[in-house]
Amino acid sequence: MHRQITIILHTTINAPVERVFDLSRSIDLHIQSTKHTDEEAIAGRTSGLIGMGETVTWRARHFGIRQTLTSKITAFNRPWHFTDEMVRGAFKSFRHEHWFTQTNGQTTMKDIFYFEAPLGWPGWLLGRWILKRYLTNLLIKRNEVIKQVAESGDYSPAN
Repeated sequence: MHRQITIILHTTINAPVERVFDLSRSIDLHIQSTKHTDEEAIAGRTSGLIGMGETVTWRARHFGIRQTLTSKITAFNRPWHFTDEMVRGAFKSFRHEHWFTQTNGQTTMKDIFYFEAPLGWPGWLLGRWILKRYLTNLLIKRNEVIKQVAESGDYSPAN
């Protein structure tokens, strides 16, 4: 049985593709967009813009449980695409592909998030019915923050 679960989101942003791409890989903006989970970057790249081959270790509270997850940038083609993949964490696996296109000054950001929950069948059921909804809402919230900052013009990247 195929146990991988996929989330696909499209977000249209009235800003240049380079700005949206950089905001999407900003550690600082990620922390801002996940305040409600007390998320913090505790190892690897802990601020600025993450790039190819770099890792970040996150600590956050999800479902009332303090969790740690390390991800690594495994593909990078600025400003069109980057992928981060879990190195260590609570999932059996996850891969988050970020794709960007620009048409008439508008950027479309496409997230493809694949994950596999641990624990076999019970984990798959939990993933299908609870984690997928939870992670979708987390990504939507994150994308709303990226959109708001990108469209505000108040953005200055910090490397």
